[in-house]
Amino acid sequence: MTSRRQFIKHGALSVGGIVMVGCGAHGPLRAPEAGAAPGAPLVLNGAPVKTIDVHAHCMIPEALALLGMDVFSLYPKTMHGGQENVLVIAERLAAMDAQGVDMEVLSINPFWYEQPRELSAKVVRLQNDKLAELCAARPDRFAAFASLSLQHPDLAVQELEHAMTKLGLRGAAIGGNVAGADFADPRFHPVWAKAEELGATLFIHPVGTPELAKRLAGNGWMPNVIGYPLETTIALQHFIFEGVLDKFPKLKICAAHGGGYLPTSAARMDHGCFVNPGACAHGPALKKKPSDYVNQLFFDSLVFTPEALTNLVRQVGASQVMLGSDHPFPWAGKPVRHVLDTPALSDADKAAILGGNARRVLGL
Repeated sequence: MTSRRQFIKHGALSVGGIVMVGCGAHGPLRAPEAGAAPGAPLVLNGAPVKTIDVHAHCMIPEALALLGMDVFSLYPKTMHGGQENVLVIAERLAAMDAQGVDMEVLSINPFWYEQPRELSAKVVRLQNDKLAELCAARPDRFAAFASLSLQHPDLAVQELEHAMTKLGLRGAAIGGNVAGADFADPRFHPVWAKAEELGATLFIHPVGTPELAKRLAGNGWMPNVIGYPLETTIALQHFIFEGVLDKFPKLKICAAHGGGYLPTSAARMDHGCFVNPGACAHGPALKKKPSDYVNQLFFDSLVFTPEALTNLVRQVGASQVMLGSDHPFPWAGKPVRHVLDTPALSDADKAAILGGNARRVLGL
């Protein structure tokens, strides 16, 4: 009999007669959201709301095999949800129903930015093709962000156009830097130009700050807990202060984990340039206050408490926040309930965050 480990390693599942790679589900499955049967539609103010989670992960076993890896070597056994990134589709759908999530926008992390050109191109194309197959089989439940070889910008431009125009993906997932190079580097500008042209959404998901490895070592998983939000904040500030958002004003960027520290430190950016204007004079002159750019960015809702979500919405506006869970990693056990139970939000705010904004921004 085939073991679960063997099944996951080979990554086969069937959806509507199509055998393809599946994505993960956190186990054991969580209890349904209070007040609703699994899979029951959410209703706010008498109107149904389709809940869309823009921060959900999976892995493609065939792509890992090209790299000589599998999901069991990628994640430590102590990490809940890591080795469950590759599972049968029925389990993922059951987990989504239990969370009250109607649709996930899938993305793959890590990004393989250290890989050479030919191998990177093969891995990325395979990942995107498999994501597209899954989305085509269940378009009611899945959409996806493409993977890109950002270390090879010309390949990234080609793959983004292929993913958007041929595969029907909704944008691309990117890290917080590319082997230490910040996104403001002009060599990445053709990628941002293509994303703006195509209306692609760039979903920033950090992978850590290796240059701070020594400082973040020790107890508490600081490379993730502190390093991830910090990397996102640095990436977004470079987009702002190096004039990238002025150069590409229609570029759509969504930042994971509530955008790191940027929303709460937005006013500090303005004051920094007032206190030391010389430190803000090394790049192009910005067309508006640094904090004003925050309101043209998008953020997921993964901020853990009603108070934190309330503050995020007050800083950036409900129109800029989208539901995010990090599933199958159990950072947000009940992401829909988290939004519904935030008392400062109006029903209109909740409907926008839970699905309306994602439909509008991603064209779902």
